[in-house]
Amino acid sequence: QVQLVESGGGLVQAGGSLTLSCAASGSGFRINAMGWYRQAPEKQRELVAVTSGGSTNYAGSVKGRCTISRDNAKNTVSLQMNSLKPEDTAVYYCNAVVVHIFKSGTYTYWGQGTQVTVAS
Repeated sequence: QVQLVESGGGLVQAGGSLTLSCAASGSGFRINAMGWYRQAPEKQRELVAVTSGGSTNYAGSVKGRCTISRDNAKNTVSLQMNSLKPEDTAVYYCNAVVVHIFKSGTYTYWGQGTQVTVAS
């Protein structure tokens, strides 16, 4: 089992910045990909950014405003968000796709979510 713990959400004024962090813990696993998703009220969860094998991918709505970074040694991922807009308001979830040493297949884990609120 892998646990993901997020931190760094909060309330910020439009145009401000926030950094979200996520740490994965457990044993006997290797992370293939880590990323961030978000879910606004009454909307589906959507990809914000993901990093895998040294490459990164961003949603069009955040490209140029967000930077995802990963520390493979520490099993952590961060999301630096700049020029925040009210439409960025959502619960942000950390996501990890992992392989376990003693069982086949890939497994997806989610954090508990952290609220980001951007005031206009």
